Amino acid sequence: MLNLLLSADAIMIVIFIFKASTMPPQIPLFYSQLWGESQLADSWLIFILPIFMNILYIINQYIFNKFYSDNIFVKNIFYYLNLFLIASFTLIFIKIIFIVS
Repeated sequence: MLNLLLSADAIMIVIFIFKASTMPPQIPLFYSQLWGESQLADSWLIFILPIFMNILYIINQYIFNKFYSDNIFVKNIFYYLNLFLIASFTLIFIKIIFIVS
């Protein structure tokens, strides 16, 4: 699973590097805000997504190893939760990059 996390990080970095030249200086990132300028953020703040993804993965792994390391059912739950987190954060990152550039 760690290989998947690292490859997702690498994919996000590569896509950002390739699309950086066509990206506007500000991108819509804060979708919970009212429509308009309050949603905009500097383009480098898109890296909040991979940072949160990595933090959530580390927290999930820590909780599993600390409390549930011997339970197979909970191991599968954490495995699929981490898989969902990695896939969803990566797809959201890619979607935002391709929409704005």
